[in-house]
Amino acid sequence: MKNKLNEVLTRMGEEYKEVIYKDSRHYLEVSIAPTAADLGFIEEERGYWNSFAIVPLKHPLKGMKVRIDGRTFVNYAQFDSGIVVPHYVARQVDLSQKAYVAWDSMICNFS
Repeated sequence: MKNKLNEVLTRMGEEYKEVIYKDSRHYLEVSIAPTAADLGFIEEERGYWNSFAIVPLKHPLKGMKVRIDGRTFVNYAQFDSGIVVPHYVARQVDLSQKAYVAWDSMICNFS
């Protein structure tokens, strides 16, 4: 399962690499499950259906935005790709990561 989750998170990093800016205040919340499903990992799809990765954005997206307290992201980790996940997901993989430090105020983009 660890290797499959590594692959899912790596794929997500590749998928969003053009829009990621690691230190951005703006972010997009993305479910982990659809990427697992695209890769054919049914067990991971079921296990992470309610887990979300954070994609820090280079530029705000068009559409609705909601300001979120940065303390929401305590115990999150950021991978080298820029993707951010909760600690309970990050500790299950062996990808290079560091503690995520969010802005005091973050902006969730909905598109």
